Amino acid sequence: MEHLLDIYRSMFTIRKFEEIASRQIVDERIRGLLHSSEGQEAVAAGVCLALDQNDYLTSTHRGHGHAIGKGVHINLMMAEIFGKVGGANKGKGGSMHIADSTVGMLGANGIVGSSIPLACGAALKAKIMGTNQVAVSFFGDGATNQGVLHESMNLASIWKLPVIFVCENNLYAQSTPSDYSVSIENIADRAKGYSMPGEIVDGMDPLAVFDCAKNAVSRARDGDGPTFIEAKTYRYRGHFLGDNPLRYRSDSEEFDWKKIDPIPRFRVFLLEEGGATKDELDDMELAINENIVRAVEFAKKSPFPSHEELEKDVYDNYPKDQLNRTVSSME
Repeated sequence: MEHLLDIYRSMFTIRKFEEIASRQIVDERIRGLLHSSEGQEAVAAGVCLALDQNDYLTSTHRGHGHAIGKGVHINLMMAEIFGKVGGANKGKGGSMHIADSTVGMLGANGIVGSSIPLACGAALKAKIMGTNQVAVSFFGDGATNQGVLHESMNLASIWKLPVIFVCENNLYAQSTPSDYSVSIENIADRAKGYSMPGEIVDGMDPLAVFDCAKNAVSRARDGDGPTFIEAKTYRYRGHFLGDNPLRYRSDSEEFDWKKIDPIPRFRVFLLEEGGATKDELDDMELAINENIVRAVEFAKKSPFPSHEELEKDVYDNYPKDQLNRTVSSME
């Protein structure tokens, strides 16, 4: 029962976080782009519930749900999106680069496919150190046409790395339909070329995702190597807030997918078969809403980074006197 409530709590938190964060963009309290994962909550919640806190996770530009699922505090996330020093990365990363190593969240990334080899690196470290940790890499259908995924899958298979490749196939790479840009119907079939299981799962069913991820995690911990999971899902909003998805997909398509929205469906399941009560779920939802409102207030009160912060937290091991000599010789 408790893990069922955990799944619902995670999905509802992701949905409300995205809704409230999007509202801050509309109200011009947040500058820049925001890529909402509304509709895809079952994938993040189901996969992350199968992980331990010290397991690793790498994410994408659409990474808020993954960060919440992995345990990054929503206050730190909201402040980071606001660009404030109270953020997970002192306001220097923003929406697309949230990271928190204390819970194994190695970071979201705005470059398509770029976080995939980072998960392989984390998995290699875990294998060498014998820590029994696993690494998960989330990416979209668009990233499956990037060479870096295939290179990573090849090495992961050769070295039997404890890594799980999770493709959130929401049918569109920005505005390009996957049935136009991908050469096969099921992306998971590509796993056969790398001698690893390729699992297809209903990405709108959190229990199906959880069961699939749990099996993949068990394989990885047992030393049986990587798994590729294709979760077929859908994003309700455009590629980013402000992008109108009806320019490249129909409203009837959206309507059909929203009929199988994972959150209300799972709520009904909890009430009818999961042993939950309406009051219990109502209280949970109210508490989550209040927590996210408090996260916004936390972000508003946190100051912006000072000018002195520009040169901090920057990797630089090049001696400044040698740099000055080099620049002088070029003049």
